[in-house]
Amino acid sequence: MIKMYSGVWALLLGILLIMLGNGMHFTLIGLRGGIEGFSAAELAIVTSGYFLGFLSGARITPIMIRRVGHVRVFAALGSFMSAALIAFPLLTEPWAWTLLRILIGFCMSGIYVAAESWLNNAATNENRGKILSAYMIAQTLGIIGAQGILTLGDAATSVLFIGASILVSISFAPILLSATPVPAAEVARAMSMRKLFVSSPLGTIGIFLLGSIYATQSGMGAVFGSQIGMSAAQIALFIATLFAGALVLQYPIGWLSDRMDRRKLIFGAAAIGVFFCALGWITAGGFWFLMISAFFAGGMTTPLYALFLAYTNDTLAREDMAAASGGLVFTFGLGAIAGPLVTGWAMETLGPFAFWLVLGATFAAIALYALYRMTQRASTPTEETESYLGVLPTASPVAIEAAATWSAEMAESDRDDAAAAEVSSMQRDTDRPVA
Repeated sequence: MIKMYSGVWALLLGILLIMLGNGMHFTLIGLRGGIEGFSAAELAIVTSGYFLGFLSGARITPIMIRRVGHVRVFAALGSFMSAALIAFPLLTEPWAWTLLRILIGFCMSGIYVAAESWLNNAATNENRGKILSAYMIAQTLGIIGAQGILTLGDAATSVLFIGASILVSISFAPILLSATPVPAAEVARAMSMRKLFVSSPLGTIGIFLLGSIYATQSGMGAVFGSQIGMSAAQIALFIATLFAGALVLQYPIGWLSDRMDRRKLIFGAAAIGVFFCALGWITAGGFWFLMISAFFAGGMTTPLYALFLAYTNDTLAREDMAAASGGLVFTFGLGAIAGPLVTGWAMETLGPFAFWLVLGATFAAIALYALYRMTQRASTPTEETESYLGVLPTASPVAIEAAATWSAEMAESDRDDAAAAEVSSMQRDTDRPVA
């Protein structure tokens, strides 16, 4: 175990610190935006800006890495991101925040591509699954921990923004001081949305709708909390609970994923999301009911993302998985851009609790479409499906491609082991003496 993590501990520590800073800034946007008097629609545009930048970075960063190397890209993007975080309290205008969010989204996407290319290169076929899981856990813990740090300062001042900038700045020290040379990031050309849809209609539509849900939860959750009068500490707990649910529920849903029709599990997870969004809306601000709703609605989002990836890979040839990874990230990004815009308009028109209405309606659309697809295509036998691996919605095509390759290898290995066991059993029956 120690030997396995000795080559990647610096990256895991660096990612944890980066996510502390990035997680702080996501919630700070809602807190400080409310203090500045920004409307829900304005903050929705600011939120969507991040995912617009993220989508662009996933395409451009591999080119940058091939030209100058991943260490230099790390350093440059980290510097820009740190500067952007400090600039938020200096430029308190919606248009300026939107531009800064685009820049931060671009930087974070590039950081993920560079980090994940290094991580994938450092892993072996035997430990890739464990290392990727540790990487995803480090990200989630960073986001949750960031909410605790927010309670130590006042969003009305510059202190928390400066703190987020410091965390991002120091996060690169362990990475840059210990990084070893790796091959340039190679990201396959993304599969077209048309081809992706033909291969897996449920995977394509589902990942688009889930992008909307994830961006709304992570970007508009703090806006919702601010508009209904939550304290800063309560908002931080609300956001932390959204991600804590994902951390806790990832494993049991993943366990079920390898043992049943994934479309039924997608339907069930989305239906649970609908129920708890309805609970958040009906209880109209009861704090602990909101926490329960956040835990289960947020807890369905990340596992659903991994489910859609696994289900889509079940329908693809192995040589198409790399291109499909890029196509899925692009489709998810489009949904992430659209989701906050729709939610912001709804909250502006119907009030802050439209936050739950939009989330619930989107979960319902996923559930109904999964139900419809069950009538259009026969299920894939569980023994022929790829293995499930929890992948976060923030992952770049590099990590998704690595996870898909690992899943295919593990599934193939399991099938070979099962076939060998069956042959061995038949031989024992043949060799057994007749009484």
